[in-house]
Amino acid sequence: MSIYAIGDLHLSFQTNKPMDIFGEQWKDYEEKIKNNWKKEINNNDLVILLGDFSWAMKLEETILDFKFIHDLPGIKVLIKGNHDYWWTSITKMNNLMQENKFYDINFIQNNAFYYKDYAIIGTRGWTFSDSENATKMLNRELIRLENSILDIKNREEKKVICAMHYPPITLDMISKNEKSPYIELLNKYNINNCYYGHLHGKSHIDAVEGKIDGVNLKLLSSDYIDFKPEKIAD
Repeated sequence: MSIYAIGDLHLSFQTNKPMDIFGEQWKDYEEKIKNNWKKEINNNDLVILLGDFSWAMKLEETILDFKFIHDLPGIKVLIKGNHDYWWTSITKMNNLMQENKFYDINFIQNNAFYYKDYAIIGTRGWTFSDSENATKMLNRELIRLENSILDIKNREEKKVICAMHYPPITLDMISKNEKSPYIELLNKYNINNCYYGHLHGKSHIDAVEGKIDGVNLKLLSSDYIDFKPEKIAD
């Protein structure tokens, strides 16, 4: 029973959004994901999906995308990405999963998800800039991240994994010796591992990985890890 993670599946079974326009590596990516997933993952494993799951604009347009991952082994838990416009309330999304008998699919927003002796927490995150809107969004995401952390029950008995979509810090911030409020929040609660997605193609050079201010960071967007879910815990 292991924990895996992968971000940015960008599924579009009910929408017309071919991903190979973003590069040859995206050709037949759904088959790559399915084949790699089945080679590594069994029904007792957990897979964390790090945002940008579906190109659908409305929740009802996601059913075939959710069926795709439902038909794959394992328990799934999702966080929101910047392109997940279909994302509504937890109640509505859970109801859709129940109606379609996708009982293995779960969501994180202001809550924690439990698997064995682990607690999975997280939030989407946002870009770092000086604009008023970016500051507003960043503060909202920090509140959601802390709400997710505070939802952990029996904290002393749990190992905690943080899942985000946006990078929690940038190379530019590191070069300027600027602190990340996300990492400061994780340090406040002694959370040492954070996985994120969002960066594609040429943006892979902007990845921040390794231990930053005591928190281990790793980029796991699908094209960065060649569409193979990566094991992050046993």
